[in-house]
Amino acid sequence: MASPRIALFGANGQLGSDIVALADQRSLDLVAVTRAQIDAADSSASFDDLHFDIAINCVAVTRVDDCEKDPAPAVAINAHFAGRLAKACAAKGARLVQVSTDYVYGGQSQREPLSEEVGRAPVNVYGATKALGEDLARLDHDDVIIARVASLFGVAGASGKGGNFVETMLRLGGERGRLTVVDDQVMSPTASWDAGEAILDLIAAQAPAADYHVVNSGAASWWDFASRIIERAEVAAEVAPIPTSAFPTPARRPPYSALSNARLANVIGRQMPHWTDALDRYLRTKGRL
Repeated sequence: MASPRIALFGANGQLGSDIVALADQRSLDLVAVTRAQIDAADSSASFDDLHFDIAINCVAVTRVDDCEKDPAPAVAINAHFAGRLAKACAAKGARLVQVSTDYVYGGQSQREPLSEEVGRAPVNVYGATKALGEDLARLDHDDVIIARVASLFGVAGASGKGGNFVETMLRLGGERGRLTVVDDQVMSPTASWDAGEAILDLIAAQAPAADYHVVNSGAASWWDFASRIIERAEVAAEVAPIPTSAFPTPARRPPYSALSNARLANVIGRQMPHWTDALDRYLRTKGRL
């Protein structure tokens, strides 16, 4: 039996680049759908000429502060494109893996790793548009895996963001010798390589259509994360904690969006690596450890 054909939307991003490499390692039939073929911002774009059994949607507007200043691109791409792709998948009888984010949370009172049963409560436009994308995908198709990732760091960097948090801390630490990083926002640092592996494992396991938190194990504040980066890479820099109030941004950030990956582990049959292990592997790949 031929392996299912996977169409990957957003192949040039941090997560998409790793999924392409992983699919090659696994000899999967994966096709990267380019912007020239399908422009996510074009509401008239047709999926008729694309042939696939599974779609993975990594396309997103991710510059959180820009979303706050001008919501229109995020509404079009994060929300409505997800709905249109889901409708196309339904017509083709294809599965959809809709990549989402921990930023669909933030306004909830719970301060322990969040399961998929916790009600979403986004606190900014980016999170709200990603939550709407989840909803539109589910409305238009009954075979949708929602894969929520968080605080990604990968070799390709975050397209449009000028790198990722790890690279930013290494660069600024080396330049300045002192960093100030917020210590009252807690999340789940996640290697995009590990997230990509887990997404492909969900597909291979024929996982039930549901929400899954696809993150490395453990939780950290941004200050915890930065401190670990600087320490492990042996950068001569101080990392000083500051409150969010001392670092105002146009968009609010979730004070707590750490995710529990227990459902994911149960379905793919293994526990996700701890974020500290993922960071060490990333630093080795980059020649910093």
